[in-house]
Amino acid sequence: MREMNQIAVDMKPSGIRKFFDIVSEMPDAISLGVGEPDFDTPWHIADEGVYSLEKGRTFYTSNSGLMELRKELTAWYKRKYDVNYDGKTECLITVGGSEGIDLAIRALLNPGDEVIIPEPCYVSYVPCVHLAGGTAVTIPLKNENQFRLTREELEAAITPRTKVLILSFPNNPTGAIMTREDLHPIAELCLKHDLYVISDEIYSELTYGEEPHCSIASLPGMQERTIVVNGFSKAYAMTGWRLGYALAPESVTRLMTKIHQFCIMCAPTTSQYAAVEAVRNGDEDIAEMRRSYDERRRYLMKRLEEMNMPAFEPLGAFYIFPCIKAFGMSSDEFATELLKKEKLAVVPGTAFGDCGEGFLRISYAYSIEQLREAMGRIEHFISGLSRS
Repeated sequence: MREMNQIAVDMKPSGIRKFFDIVSEMPDAISLGVGEPDFDTPWHIADEGVYSLEKGRTFYTSNSGLMELRKELTAWYKRKYDVNYDGKTECLITVGGSEGIDLAIRALLNPGDEVIIPEPCYVSYVPCVHLAGGTAVTIPLKNENQFRLTREELEAAITPRTKVLILSFPNNPTGAIMTREDLHPIAELCLKHDLYVISDEIYSELTYGEEPHCSIASLPGMQERTIVVNGFSKAYAMTGWRLGYALAPESVTRLMTKIHQFCIMCAPTTSQYAAVEAVRNGDEDIAEMRRSYDERRRYLMKRLEEMNMPAFEPLGAFYIFPCIKAFGMSSDEFATELLKKEKLAVVPGTAFGDCGEGFLRISYAYSIEQLREAMGRIEHFISGLSRS
């Protein structure tokens, strides 16, 4: 048999999945690893999907998605972030945010182009760059900077072959954010070096500080070089509906849509009708879920502090990234032993890049009751380490 695609063959499997394949067959196990809201999709949103089926709306939409949805999304981004997009030419509805990321990378890269990726980060960025023939250049972010990207770090990574910067804030796995003040020097460098930015803003509505999320596309000169990727999975608890979107300059959106039409055709029709209702009337649902996540976030901060597991305060997403270096174990060892001895699954920080060594990702997209039980198991595990 002839050889298969060597890039795909050489790709490492997701560092997240191995623990949860075990958990799925382990009685009484608790998992704090999956980045999925524990809320049901709000009923008024789901009901709109049901209604679309009852009305027989089961046909393909246009490749770009329902015009009604695209117009609602561009109006929403104007209201939220004061960025003007044309729903007809600058918005593409995708199968989740993940497809949007893949399409943006494939549309922008030629073989050998370099993409700067700050780590720790979502697991798909590096593989998508490699599959598109690009070169991934990672920047290890630092705990002492609360895992924010600095101007100095970015400038040191730029070469004549650099074409794209991927930003993912609020961040998975750290919960870090980038404020408007943080983004200004990053934007200046992108303008200076003529870089595109893929801004993964899937957690944009889940921020907890006084300052709301800032999209880098809203900064002067950045809209024409930024591809914003967002979706409905996290903010609206619609993971299984598989719906996302990209906002970008017309020249980029046109190329992304061309790739999309050959690979996917269109995003799920039922999900798109439900999403129209979500954008129009879902703000209070987001606010309610955000309040709950904030309560859980503050609880975890308190409990980890009591256990002497230092963690900077995450101000976005629904993850916390505590440091376990004091226990003398690698992230993988700690997570593996915790699962074996306490039946509790968390994700080793190294699943999100080498600079995640010495950290764990803990998701708080779970009930307070589950979090209390989980923290008790971690405390018991740590006390066993101190006795051994």
